[in-house]
Amino acid sequence: MAVPSRRFLVVVALIVAVAAAAFLIINPFSSAATVVTGDKAAHGATVLRYDIRSRYVDQSMPQVGAVPAGKSRRRPLLVFLHGRGGELQESNANDAFFKALAALGSSAPAVVFPGGADHSYWHKRSSGDWPRYVLNEVIPAAVRRLHADPRRVAIGGISMGGYGAYEIAALRPSRFCAVGGHSAAIWTTAGESAPGAFDESFLNRAILDSATRTMTAMRDGRILCLGDSVEHDILGGQRAGHATALVMSGLHHGAGADALARLFDAAGAAPDHIIDRFDITGA
Repeated sequence: MAVPSRRFLVVVALIVAVAAAAFLIINPFSSAATVVTGDKAAHGATVLRYDIRSRYVDQSMPQVGAVPAGKSRRRPLLVFLHGRGGELQESNANDAFFKALAALGSSAPAVVFPGGADHSYWHKRSSGDWPRYVLNEVIPAAVRRLHADPRRVAIGGISMGGYGAYEIAALRPSRFCAVGGHSAAIWTTAGESAPGAFDESFLNRAILDSATRTMTAMRDGRILCLGDSVEHDILGGQRAGHATALVMSGLHHGAGADALARLFDAAGAAPDHIIDRFDITGA
């Protein structure tokens, strides 16, 4: 039988650290007392607090770092992203998490809990480039301050932070040896997402900017934004200053004039054109 490699065991340990800590957090947004080095709740870990002056989110961001008891150099690093609201970087640096960390013994990673925003969802938006903040500022600072191994970095989180972990790992998969999320805020449709989860005006502008860079001859007066969502496609196109067309073969197929009028009124936007379907094949 093949013997698992040391690297494999470290990756497994990191995944266990993410899962065990997350599942033991009864209420991650509770207002429990701040844990410091020497507290019983720290379970032997050295807890550090420091700030990063971020160029990517244009503000000073607080960090909580933890180094488990025992050997302190060249441990793997776990980046654990907080959920929406609550006490942000302090919300998961609690007794339950540190107890789970201590239970891993010599396999326990150093951990950094980066400060974020109430509803950044850890993706790029008008409030800042949150992925690059984590990748280019949080991780290097934590590796340096916690004396962690830069080659063994895992990322995880809870709720909004779980979504952020998958988002950031997908942007740069080669940076991480493991990724995990507990109750990750992932939806099957845009309509199910929580209010504020996505900065739609920023995303719409980013999509349009990307398109105009690719098609340099395209002028604003010749842009028509097509889609089947009034809240996203039509409203986004109008906010960008372009003509819009609602395609009736999608979300609102079969809707009558009265239903559409109510929909337009609720969204605060009405399309310039309504078409039955859009087919680039010409069939």
